[in-house]
Amino acid sequence: MGKKAAIEGWYSLDADKPHLIGTQCQSCKTYYFPKQSTFCRNPDCQSENFEEVPLSRTGKIWSYTNASYQPPEPFVAPENFEPFTIAAVELDREKMIVLGQMIMGIEPSDIKVGDDVELVMDTLYTDEDGEKLIWKWQPIGGSS
Repeated sequence: MGKKAAIEGWYSLDADKPHLIGTQCQSCKTYYFPKQSTFCRNPDCQSENFEEVPLSRTGKIWSYTNASYQPPEPFVAPENFEPFTIAAVELDREKMIVLGQMIMGIEPSDIKVGDDVELVMDTLYTDEDGEKLIWKWQPIGGSS
């Protein structure tokens, strides 16, 4: 048993500085998450060449809400489901929006649009193989 990614290849499991793993088009420099590998979705670009890149670990809350009901499969919820806060975060360098859960204990009333957050790894669920980790957003200095 140990700690493993709940979704292989989407993020690093670096304990100190985890990051999402995306791709960047080598022609127009557009970033993608999850990774893009077949064709650039930028309508002004015809490239099929991508480089895997670590994405920013920090960003600003662009929007947020709560999940007050248990999401359907393939989401794996604990037996006693507890509502959680979800944030759409604009990554600092890439200026793209990435959706993710906030860490447990952060309520919608605790945050606001524009707050600074950082990416952390946290347990999504535990099974017979061990802990399955997923990215979550955590408020950082200056946030509510």
